[in-house]
Amino acid sequence: MVKRIKMRTLLIGGFITLFFLVLVTRIFFIQVVNGGEWQERAAGLIEREQTIKAARGTITDRNGNVLATDSPAYTVSVNPLLINQLGIEDEVTQKLSALLKKNESEMRALVTAKNSKGEFFQQREVRSEGYKISPELAEKVKALREELQDEYKAGNAIVMTQESKRFYPEQTLASHVLGYMSRDGKAVNGLEVSYNDVLTGTDGYLNYQKDAKGIKLPDSQDSYLPPQNGKNLKLTIDDTIQLYIEEAMKETVAKYNPLSMTVIAADPNTMEILGMANWPTFNPNTYASTPDQKNFINHATQSIYEPGSTFKIVTLAGAVEEKLFDPNAMFESKPTRIGGYTISDNGHSYGLISYLEGVKRSSNIAFVNLGYKMLGGERLRHYIDQFGFGKKTGIDLPSEAASPIKPLIYKSEIATAAYGHGLVQVTPIQQLAAISAVANGGKLLQPHLVKEIINPNDGSTEVIKPKVVRQVISKESAKLVSGYLEQVVADQTIGTGRNAYIEGYRVAGKTGTARKVINGQYSKSKDVVSFIGFAPVNNPKIAMLIVIDQPDGTNIGGGTAAAPVFKKVVSQTLQYMGVPKDTAKTNDKKSKETVVLQAKAPDLSGKTAKQARSQLLNSGIAYVTLGQGENVIRQYPQAGASMNPGQRVYLLTEESSKMKVPDLTGESLRDALEILSLMKVGVTTKGEGYVVKQKEQVSGEQRTVQLTLQTAKAAVTGIADEAPDSSDLDAEKKDETAKTDDKAAATEEKDESGGTQSQSDSQTQTNQEATSDSSAGEGASLP
Repeated sequence: MVKRIKMRTLLIGGFITLFFLVLVTRIFFIQVVNGGEWQERAAGLIEREQTIKAARGTITDRNGNVLATDSPAYTVSVNPLLINQLGIEDEVTQKLSALLKKNESEMRALVTAKNSKGEFFQQREVRSEGYKISPELAEKVKALREELQDEYKAGNAIVMTQESKRFYPEQTLASHVLGYMSRDGKAVNGLEVSYNDVLTGTDGYLNYQKDAKGIKLPDSQDSYLPPQNGKNLKLTIDDTIQLYIEEAMKETVAKYNPLSMTVIAADPNTMEILGMANWPTFNPNTYASTPDQKNFINHATQSIYEPGSTFKIVTLAGAVEEKLFDPNAMFESKPTRIGGYTISDNGHSYGLISYLEGVKRSSNIAFVNLGYKMLGGERLRHYIDQFGFGKKTGIDLPSEAASPIKPLIYKSEIATAAYGHGLVQVTPIQQLAAISAVANGGKLLQPHLVKEIINPNDGSTEVIKPKVVRQVISKESAKLVSGYLEQVVADQTIGTGRNAYIEGYRVAGKTGTARKVINGQYSKSKDVVSFIGFAPVNNPKIAMLIVIDQPDGTNIGGGTAAAPVFKKVVSQTLQYMGVPKDTAKTNDKKSKETVVLQAKAPDLSGKTAKQARSQLLNSGIAYVTLGQGENVIRQYPQAGASMNPGQRVYLLTEESSKMKVPDLTGESLRDALEILSLMKVGVTTKGEGYVVKQKEQVSGEQRTVQLTLQTAKAAVTGIADEAPDSSDLDAEKKDETAKTDDKAAATEEKDESGGTQSQSDSQTQTNQEATSDSSAGEGASLP
């Protein structure tokens, strides 16, 4: 008996000992051997790490107007388990489908979705219609949730998660420049791609300890890393100028129905892009609904084409730089056979004309002589390379195209390249960089779209400075070329660019009409037409290129379709910039050097006002009519006086005693004095530069106008001029009044007649009276 008890005791003790040995061993393995793993699991139950998303950088125009930013968005999910438990499958499917505009059968598949075990899911996102929806649509979904909650206690049948998405408040404005962000957060096209690393920030996090209910523990050991938001971009684009461009494009597209259209505007002194637009376009907010992938193409940087006559600027600049261009030299405009091919001025023969007239008429023969016979293939190719053709400009946009220029070997290749055909293939941005080099004094600059990169985390700013690629031609040559191109616009009779003329501003430009190559052959009816230019010539503020691919209609050249776009946009822009109207200074010796074949003021005495206007138009001379009389009483400049391109003739048609003083706002002091002197009106001045305000005073029979003036710099920048000393100002006033009165008195002795009312003839009338554009010499190409 005792023996049995002992055996049982030993057996029980052994089991207990063995149990404790197993338990100790297990504890050892848990705490020591696998201690790290279990510690991580425990930490996972009590610790939580919350990601703090970094904001993507904002994109603004040069004035701070937002073009792209992050905005709140919401993703909609459904709870199939709860929906089916409550039996509200039909109601949720129908109402949510209607709100999100999703197919009902697809929505039903979501609200009844099961896993591989046949169990209903607890959450399914409604892709893609319910992904990152707008706050407005989210409010409607929220109202549906509240309705379900009130009726079925099923508010959680639909769940909304707040996120953010890219928003473009100006809709289609500058869409090709900006690009867009896909719903998956990937950058597509435009600056969103090229500056993606700059715009993208670094997410932060918050790590803390929580209890089983997810509530933060009072003694939680927190670790926090703040997010680094993406940097902001301030662009060179001005959204007002961009709007001018896009509105003008809409009108042109409606009129000519082209395949595509491109307009680029830049400051030629810095190559900051002020505006860049293409048609067809797209809305980056709704990019998925864009009907055609071609709408996403940025033709300004990605399309290659034969430029036609706008390329003649390169040939002209090379000939001027090499001192081969004599504007007064004569040549015969007739078909010429070179390398087995016949080249003509588009079927015209102008006979014996000067090279300056050849430039105005855009004569192919003139430029074949300059490029093929005078410069030759080697030097012509040199200037093509110098102006940057055949290579990318380096603009800060993705997928820029460039077509290498093949060697000019054969005679026909050299001849056709001289007027922008054959082997010459360009992009619009290359063209704009080239004309800007002429405008700014011969410097080829790298175009760019970002003006500043601003770091919101520390407030620092990186300013993007203009980058000079090289000096292409001398400053003197650039001035001469500008003068020749100005006459292409100023000559209202034969100048192919006359429809780009802007009253009060000196404009230089060149038209282009190039036959398209279809299936390896030049088309007989399909063209790419263009206009390129800058203004004002004496102080360029804007350079612009317009390219229209295949406009509808017959005889539609660059001067007909593209030049009016330039006129409209540039005239609006110069006024928006506050650039005062200006004329060439006839007493400036330096400016005289840039003017060729100075026109003489015609003798208009004894002519009717209508005859005088017609004669001036035919001579390509701008004018201002003072008064509403039928005959010209006096004129300025006097008959026979030398005139510079862009200078106006003032026609007095009424006696000054009856004539109302015209609005002189924007006129230079010199022009204002000329007008008032012509009217025998005394003048007092305050300030210098351009008229910003005028006040008329009458003392007896003598009328006096007080002019308040401001410098061009002050007009553009808005920074007031330094006030002169009051004593000096009084002296200047007296001196100016005396001089003007003496001049008026002298005029009184010479001519007793006068005038009364001032009225400037509108540019619309000028265009109506001018003959229609001739595209002769612009579309010629090898058969």
